[in-house]
Amino acid sequence: MSLQVDSPGRPPATKPDRPDTGASATTAPLATTAELPTNEPAATKPATNEPTTNEPAVAASAVVASPSGGTFAALRIPNFRLFLSGQIVSLCGTWMQIIALGWLVLSLGASGTVLGLVTAAQFLPVLLFGPYGGLIADRTNRRDLLMVTQSGSGLAALALGVLDLTGTARLWMVAVAAALIGLCSAIDNPARQSFVQEMVGSEHLPNAITLNSVTVNAARIVGPAIAGLVILAIGTAGCFLFNAASFGAVLVALHRMDIAALQERPPVHRAPGQLRAGFAYARRTPALRIPLIMMVVIGTLSYEFPVVLPLVAKETFGGNAATYSMMTSAMGAGAVAGGLLVARRRRIGVRPLGFIASAFGAVLLLAAAAPNLELELAALVLVGGTSVAFISTGNATVQLSADPALRGRVLALWSVAFLGTTPFGGPIAGWIAQTFGARSGLVLAGVAALVAAVFAFASLPRDRQSGPGTSDSESFA
Repeated sequence: MSLQVDSPGRPPATKPDRPDTGASATTAPLATTAELPTNEPAATKPATNEPTTNEPAVAASAVVASPSGGTFAALRIPNFRLFLSGQIVSLCGTWMQIIALGWLVLSLGASGTVLGLVTAAQFLPVLLFGPYGGLIADRTNRRDLLMVTQSGSGLAALALGVLDLTGTARLWMVAVAAALIGLCSAIDNPARQSFVQEMVGSEHLPNAITLNSVTVNAARIVGPAIAGLVILAIGTAGCFLFNAASFGAVLVALHRMDIAALQERPPVHRAPGQLRAGFAYARRTPALRIPLIMMVVIGTLSYEFPVVLPLVAKETFGGNAATYSMMTSAMGAGAVAGGLLVARRRRIGVRPLGFIASAFGAVLLLAAAAPNLELELAALVLVGGTSVAFISTGNATVQLSADPALRGRVLALWSVAFLGTTPFGGPIAGWIAQTFGARSGLVLAGVAALVAAVFAFASLPRDRQSGPGTSDSESFA
């Protein structure tokens, strides 16, 4: 049964007063092999200030129904093909802008500290306003909302390009533009991630998420290479202008979609306490709480590669920017290869996520111990593969465990855990690497992933204590 309330103030009812949002479809693949007892009808429960839910069973280990099509199953859906084609162009532009932004800030006479602050300006809005962005995504038609956020990001990139081209750019202007881009991302991230399920449905969701991650990492390889050529030819302004134009590809894809084929859910009606309800729902639902806590730990301390890898390249191997580029490309190549392998898998849930986190931590420690650059690059290929496996599996677990009426808010928390922790994790990783040596940054990342894995396994229900008729959600409680 799907969530029966849109707000904490609405009383429970035996029948929903809105169309079925498909919660049963999304949670069904997460049922474990044990027979689960029937949930108590909502009408027998007393009215409270919290949403009345029949929570999905915790997916300790779940297998999503295997769709036809193998590795590229989701590409059989025309709307997703349109979406991904637009994403390919836009993501290349995004990586071009990331490279150009750093060069522009440094060319304006900024120090490395100022560069870090400008970079943080893009992530602080996700940390501060991400939950509100998720609530907006729940209340709004997601396709229409994406058109607004993509247009806003494009206009911010255009402003950077014009300021750079005319020579009027100042550091404060660049910081403001970066913050505006981050503000758009705070709304765009949960809307875009939850919109994927509207395009492909629950059956193809893990495959679609993984293919999207593969696209991101493929763009990580191609975008910086194009950026280098553009910067040499016409300067950093060309990268900003290309990125601004690249958002047009996404807007065209969204406009050309077959709306009738989308599995849309009715927007949640505005009511007081909805943001608090999203936090409470994620906190009391183990299938959401555990992956989110894991991502907080890993997102804060393990995904700080932009801080750690330049120091490893320079201090450990005596390299330069080209060395750092090779290391980044190795991770990207590993992520593409690993993503294509993961795309064929259908298993999601806390237990698979724990195993992947263990592998992620192990290869990070392997990278920390690599005695030469060749072995370092080989280890980073494995780091890239396990990294994309963790993100894809975690994202799919969270999406399929969340009630559709709250999915935007839940995915906003996922974005906060992943991106919003950067302003905290970056300085920590940088200080560790500077104080104890560059390799220690990778050691910190590996240990954090292993700690997250231990937490996941410790949170799993103990089969011996779970008697007949006991659900996973009860065992987690």
